[in-house]
Amino acid sequence: MAKKISFNVVFASDEDNSFPASELNNHGPTVHGWRSSASSSLNTHDIILRFHQPAKIYRIQLLAHQYLIPEKVELWLHYSPKSMPSTPSSQYFDFLGFVALADNSNTNYKSRELQSVTVTPRRGTHLKLRLIGAQCNELNQTGQISLLAVNILGEDLDVGNGNGEDQQQQQQLCSSSSSDTAPLDTATGELALASICDDLLFSMYVEESIVHYIRELEMRKTQAVNAERFEYARKLKLCMTALRTAGERLGRYSLAKRQAVQQEDFTTAKLRKEQMEMYRSTVLKQLQVQQLLETQGIETCNDQSCEIYAGGKPSLPPAPSLQDVAHALADAALSPKSQSHQDDKSSTDGSLGQTSNESVITTTTTTAATPLVPTATFSTHVANAGGWRKSHDELPQSPRLPSRHSSPMSSRQGSLRRRNKSVPRNSYEDYEERAIPTLRQECQGNALLEADPNRGRSRLNDRERRQAALPILVFGNELVEQFYSRQFQDREDGLMRLRNFLKEQELMESAETNSNEHAASPNKVARSAALLLHRAVRDAVYSVFNQATETVRVMFLEYVPGRVSPSEVARCVDRLLPELLAKSGDPSARLHTLAQHTILSIAACPEVAEQHLVAPALSRSVGSGTHQRLAMSRLQMLEQLVNTQGISTDKHSGLTCRALSECGCSGIHHPAEPVRKVAERIILIVYKMNPRLVRKQLPPDDDITRRNLLYRQLFTEFDKIDLERKQELMEESNKYVVAVGHSSSDATTSHMDKASTSSDASRLMMKSKSGHGPGLASSNGYNSCNGKQQYNEQLKRSMLSASNSRKGSASNSESTEDNTPKIHCPFCDWSCSGNDASQLDRHYWKTCPFLTKCPQCSQVLEVAALNYHLTTECDAKDSYVVCTRCTESVHKQLYELHQMEDYCRELKTGAARCPLCHDDVHLPQDGGWKLHLLSTGGCPGNTRKKNMKKPN
Repeated sequence: MAKKISFNVVFASDEDNSFPASELNNHGPTVHGWRSSASSSLNTHDIILRFHQPAKIYRIQLLAHQYLIPEKVELWLHYSPKSMPSTPSSQYFDFLGFVALADNSNTNYKSRELQSVTVTPRRGTHLKLRLIGAQCNELNQTGQISLLAVNILGEDLDVGNGNGEDQQQQQQLCSSSSSDTAPLDTATGELALASICDDLLFSMYVEESIVHYIRELEMRKTQAVNAERFEYARKLKLCMTALRTAGERLGRYSLAKRQAVQQEDFTTAKLRKEQMEMYRSTVLKQLQVQQLLETQGIETCNDQSCEIYAGGKPSLPPAPSLQDVAHALADAALSPKSQSHQDDKSSTDGSLGQTSNESVITTTTTTAATPLVPTATFSTHVANAGGWRKSHDELPQSPRLPSRHSSPMSSRQGSLRRRNKSVPRNSYEDYEERAIPTLRQECQGNALLEADPNRGRSRLNDRERRQAALPILVFGNELVEQFYSRQFQDREDGLMRLRNFLKEQELMESAETNSNEHAASPNKVARSAALLLHRAVRDAVYSVFNQATETVRVMFLEYVPGRVSPSEVARCVDRLLPELLAKSGDPSARLHTLAQHTILSIAACPEVAEQHLVAPALSRSVGSGTHQRLAMSRLQMLEQLVNTQGISTDKHSGLTCRALSECGCSGIHHPAEPVRKVAERIILIVYKMNPRLVRKQLPPDDDITRRNLLYRQLFTEFDKIDLERKQELMEESNKYVVAVGHSSSDATTSHMDKASTSSDASRLMMKSKSGHGPGLASSNGYNSCNGKQQYNEQLKRSMLSASNSRKGSASNSESTEDNTPKIHCPFCDWSCSGNDASQLDRHYWKTCPFLTKCPQCSQVLEVAALNYHLTTECDAKDSYVVCTRCTESVHKQLYELHQMEDYCRELKTGAARCPLCHDDVHLPQDGGWKLHLLSTGGCPGNTRKKNMKKPN
C-alpha cells in the first residue's frame, strides 16, 4: 500500500524570501508554500526534491495557489543509488509528462486547485518540478507563480550496501519493474493508501496534533480488525471521522493565530492559542480518545456499546468563542487563589483586540488534460479538495457583543444577584456585587471602544466609496462609515444622526451659508438619505431596521413636504418601497408589522399621495404563488389605504373600482384563507360603490356557482348589501313621493277648473307641445324614447286609422238607425248620447284606460307616450333619466333602486315597455297596446280599467 514519501527541497531556481522553497517540506494548515520572486525575469522555474531514500512512485499531488497559478507543471524523475554521487548538474531526469492548470477565473480566484496524478510505477530518488509561464489575472500583476504543497505517494525501496557490484542489479531491478501496477483499493478503484493521513487533502487542512492522534487510531483499528474486535474497530472509525472535522476547525484557528502574530496582535494570538487548547481538550475528552488508544492495555469497555458511539456519527462539543475564552481567563484571574495578583495580571491579560477575519481559501476540483509520452505514461486523477466553510459559531464574535452564555444583566451590571437571598453575604459576594472589573470590561470590548471609538468601524473600500460618493459629499465621511460599519451599534448611531439631521430644519437652513457640509439642496439631501436608508432597511438586525423605518417616516412626513421636488420624491419611493414590501412578508411579526406601518406612513405624505406612488404597487393582482404573508400584507395595506383615502376616479391612482375589484378577485383565489378574507373585504367595499362592475368580475349568480362555498358566502354578503341599500332607497322614495303628492294635487285642482270653464281649453290641455292630437304626438315621442324605429310611424297610423274607422262607423249607424247625436272616444270605443263635449273631456280626464296622467305635471296623455314625456316634455324632465337596460324613464334618486328590481330587464326586439305594469307590449300591427290596455285581463298596473263603463 502506498504511503507518503518524505523528501527535502535541494534546489530552487528562484524563490521569494518570505516564501522559501523549504516550505514544501512540511504539510499543514499554516504552511505558506513556495513563491517565485516578484522581480524575477525567469519564465521557467525548477524545483528539485530529494527523497530520504529511494522509492517507487505511484502518485504525485500538487496544490496550486488561488491566483498565482503557473500555466503548466512538468514532472521529471531521476534515480541514482546511494553508491553513486549525485548533484543537480550531473543528474539525468526522465520526463513523465506535464499537468495543465486552470486559470481559476470561474471561482473569482478564491479556490485552490488540487491535481492528483497517478503515474506508472517508477523508481526514483529525485523529482524535478518545472513550472512554466504564469496565468495572467488582475490579482497577479507581477507575473509571480506559487506552489502551496507537493505530496508524493509510493513505497520505500530496500537498497543494498551500496557496493559497485550491486549497482547493476539495482539498474536491472529498476528497468524490470517499470511495468508494475500500482496497488488499488478493490472497493473504490483508487490508489490504496496505508493511511488517510498520507493524502495531501487531509494533511493540508487538519491540525498536526489531530493528525498524530488519527495515525495512532488507524494503527489500533488495524490491530482490532486482526483480533476480530469489531465493536472496537467501529468506534475507532467513528472517532477518526469526528476527529477529522475537529482537526479542520483547529486548522482554521491556527490560521487565525498566525495572522494575529503577523499583525503583532499578541493578545488575540494568546486568546487563539487558549481557544485551540480548550477545544482540543474538550474534543479528546468527549470522544474518549485516550480510552480508545488503550495506552494502559486492553480495556474491555471498548468492546461494549456506549452512548456517544451508539448512533452513527458522534456529536462534537460546541467550539468556544473568543469571548468565552476571555471570560474563562478572567474568571481564573479573579479566583481566590489569584486575587493577590489580580492588579498585576489585569493590565496584561485583560485586553481583547479586535479579531481580524482570515480569508480562508476553499479548494475546488478541476480536470486538466495531460499529454502522455512514449517513455513514461501516467493518468490524471483529480481528487476533491474539500472546502472550508465558516459557520456562525466559528467566526470570531465582535467584542462589543455580550457572551452567548451570559445574560444581558451580567454583561452590563456585573455578576448575577444571589439566587438564595436568605443566605448572608460574605466578603466574596460583596466584592462580586461591585462594578465590573477592568479586566472584564476589556474582555467585553467596552474599554477599547471608549479609548478608540473607531476601532470597530470598518473603513470604506473603493467600491463602497464610489457607491456612496453623494452621501459622503452631503453628510460627510464619518456618518457614511457608520452606515457601512460591521458593528450594529455604529449603524444605529448613524441612523440617529441622520434622523436628527433631517429634523433640524431651521438649523440646517441657517448653516447652509456657513458650512459647506450642509450646503446641499433638499433634492440632494433626500437622494443621499434614500441611498443610505436603502442599505439600512435591508439590515438583518431588528434594532437597526427599527431605527431605519423611523428615519424613513421622519424623512417623508417632516423633511420632504414643501422642500423636495416631485420627481425626486418618486425616485426615493422607487428605491425604498421594494425593500419595504419585501420586509412586509418577513416571518417575524414585528418586522412585517413595522414595514406595513412605514409603507402607510410614506403613502400619507402629500407629495406621495398626489403622484399615486404607493397604491399602484399594492393593487397589483395577487397570484396563487405569492407567499401568504406577503400577499396578506399587501392586501391589508390596500384595505387601509381605501379606508383612509377612499376610492378614486383617477385611473392612475390604483384605487379605482376596477383596480380594486381585479385585485380582490385575484386574492379570493389564493390558497391561504387569511388572504381570501382580506380580499373579500376589499370586494365588499367596492361593491357598495359599483355592484355591476364587481358582478362582472365574478361568475354568474346561479345555483351552480353557489355550490362553491367561497362564492356562496360572497353572494350572501352581496344580498345583504343590496337589501340594506333597497331599504334606504325605499325610505328616501317614500319621503319623495309625499312631497310630489302635494305638488300634483295642486296641479290637478287647477286643471279641473280650466276643464269646467271651457271644453276647448281641456282639449288644448290634452294636446302635446308639437301641436298634434294626443295619439299622434305621444306615439311619435315614445318612439324616440325607446329607440324602436319600426314603431315610429306604425303607432301613428294605427291610432289614426282606429279613430277614423270608429268615427265613420258611428256616423253611418247614426244616419241609418237613429238621428240622435252621440260622442265616441277614439281610443276605447266609449260613447255617450248628446252633444256635450265636456263629457268626452271628463272621460279623457278620469276613465279612459288608454290615457293616463303625468305624475309630475298632471298632463293627460297616452300611456305609450309617458316615458317620452317625462324625459323630454315634462317640466320635471331634468329629474328623469332613461334606463339603459329597459328604456323606461326613472327618477334619478330612484335609479339604483330601479336597477335592483326584477322587472328591469333587457327589452325584446320589436316590443315596447309599458310604464304602468312594466310588461312587454307587442308591435302595433298586432294590436299590442289595444290588447294590453283594453282587454279584460289587460294591464294589471292600469287603475282606469276598473272604472271603465260599458259603452251605451
